[in-house]
Amino acid sequence: MLKVTEIFHSIQGESTHAGRPCVFVRLTGCPLRCTWCDTAYAFYGGRDLTENDVIEQVRAFGCPLVEVTGGEPLSQPEACSLLARLCDEGFEVLLETSGAIDTAGVDRRVRVVLDVKCPGSGMAERMHWPNLERLASQDEVKFVIKDRGDYEWARDLIRRRDLTARCTVLVSPVFGETDPRQLAEWVLADRLPVRFQLQLHKHVWAPDMRGV
Repeated sequence: MLKVTEIFHSIQGESTHAGRPCVFVRLTGCPLRCTWCDTAYAFYGGRDLTENDVIEQVRAFGCPLVEVTGGEPLSQPEACSLLARLCDEGFEVLLETSGAIDTAGVDRRVRVVLDVKCPGSGMAERMHWPNLERLASQDEVKFVIKDRGDYEWARDLIRRRDLTARCTVLVSPVFGETDPRQLAEWVLADRLPVRFQLQLHKHVWAPDMRGV
């Protein structure tokens, strides 16, 4: 049984898949409390759904791209089974995870978007670092940047771990706090070979709107 906050059809707002129609399965629960979290409503509550219930609802949208997100989806042990089942059903599957929980059990057909927590999130010490070593070329790493300190921390980690040689690396500003132009200029000044991104859905719909 899975605890599910919501299942909805929208435009993918982040990652290299930004702009594509996507079905989102938002699982309930998260062990982290990031200072800038925009989905705190997924910490508690949710509906009890079987794996079959979830698959049926996802299939009804007729969309090939599915993202399992949260909260922290891997905080539910049943998430790995759901991810594999979605792959078996022929969907292109994304997993957005904080990196705080071991990804070893995730089916390798799944495209992992690993959200490395910078110091400004207050959760950097919760990172499970071996997850970086499991990243494949199809996966992506995301850094949400709150300030100059976060940027320098992320920049140094990207270089030290040679992350851009492993997979796509994304950097994005904390919405409403970090000046996007300033972050873009930092990236350009350092010749950092990353992909700058904004949360597209927050520019299409109201930033606090759910189900989009």
